[in-house]
Amino acid sequence: MSNPQEIVELTHSVKKLATNKISDINDINRETTFLALNALIEAARAGDAGKGFAVVANQVKHVSARISDITTVLNKELAGSLSKLTELADGMIERLRSHEGQRCTDLALNMIDIIDRNLYERSCDVRWWATDSAVVDCLANRNAAAREYASRRLSVILDSYTVYLDLWIVDAGGTVVANGRPGTYPVIGKNIANARWFMDAMKTASGSDFVAADVEALPQLGGAHAATYATAIRERGAVDGQPLGALIIFFDWTPQAAAVVRGVRLSDDEWARSRCMIVDSTFRIIASSDATGILNEPFRLTTEGKPRGSYRLSDGRTVSFALTPGYESYRGLGWYGVVIRAPTA
Repeated sequence: MSNPQEIVELTHSVKKLATNKISDINDINRETTFLALNALIEAARAGDAGKGFAVVANQVKHVSARISDITTVLNKELAGSLSKLTELADGMIERLRSHEGQRCTDLALNMIDIIDRNLYERSCDVRWWATDSAVVDCLANRNAAAREYASRRLSVILDSYTVYLDLWIVDAGGTVVANGRPGTYPVIGKNIANARWFMDAMKTASGSDFVAADVEALPQLGGAHAATYATAIRERGAVDGQPLGALIIFFDWTPQAAAVVRGVRLSDDEWARSRCMIVDSTFRIIASSDATGILNEPFRLTTEGKPRGSYRLSDGRTVSFALTPGYESYRGLGWYGVVIRAPTA
């Protein structure tokens, strides 16, 4: 298939060529007319000897007038048609860009929607597991056997739910008392009372509430990038029970997010000039199809307050974006799906 941009560029080139050549013809014709006039003047001065030359000069003048008429018509019809053609071509490109921008906006929305649906499940998991009898007993009984059993229970959960790095049970003082992968992450006994997600979990009003934190690199998990979810573990596992501590679950962000941003349905040509990303509410890149800049590269969106849309940068690239719509009880964290597309070469 022909490249529409090449067609437009060729149209502009033909228009420029035609305009220039018509101008050249007019310039030559003006010179010819001037020479013919000079020849008539000289013929008149020569009298009878110049009559024959005058006939030729008049014929040249006549031919020059015809050329002038032809170039006038050519300029009016051809140049006018080419101007209309270039306008149509430019309009076609704008429509194509608009269509491409809308398509990329839809793809950005699809990315963030997949993320939202996935993270909604994480919010359900943390609230459900916080009512597990082994988890509740671990804090209610406060003995080694209960904690060991709880760790085994968390390990079983991790074997079934492979999207998690680890699960922690934390007492009311902020000390980790059990986790699902103690061999990989030796965090038992560590105090995380100052962690925002722990403090917020302890403040939740009921067992129906949860805390969702932005993606961060956690030193306790070897620097792995995790999306953290937490809720209070309550007496008897009751929705209105008093908080005994908190359950913290760490979603293994990197492979899950990479699958989403690299799974966008683009052709090979489109991938060659596209970058798909998830950015958080501060416009920090938290996932990127080219695996660069994650957690350290800002990307300032120009949203103008709109939840989705597209715009063009000065270098010709198109930026399409969509704000998290949330899913069910998960309202999202203000993240955006973003697709950056370079123009065709």
